[in-house]
Amino acid sequence: MVDLVAPGTVNTMPEATLEATADHGEVTGDTIRGTYEQARAELDAVAKLGISYDDVVQLLEDEGVEKFEASWNDLLKSTEAELKRLAPAED
Repeated sequence: MVDLVAPGTVNTMPEATLEATADHGEVTGDTIRGTYEQARAELDAVAKLGISYDDVVQLLEDEGVEKFEASWNDLLKSTEAELKRLAPAED
């Protein structure tokens, strides 16, 4: 198994994104280790522009939860429809 970004991370990519990555992406493994200092400097620079890291993270979390919920509801609807289709006809 290849680590997409760093060891121990969880993949939550939508299937289409995963397929696109497999088709023409380049997976290089751990791209995080050794970049913490640079990342901290960049986050500090963004904060100096008045962009709140906490606000951005909250927005991404809220939108992510909404998208997962929508996908879950779609799955429930399609599963229910398939169960109804496969159910024996009542006399």
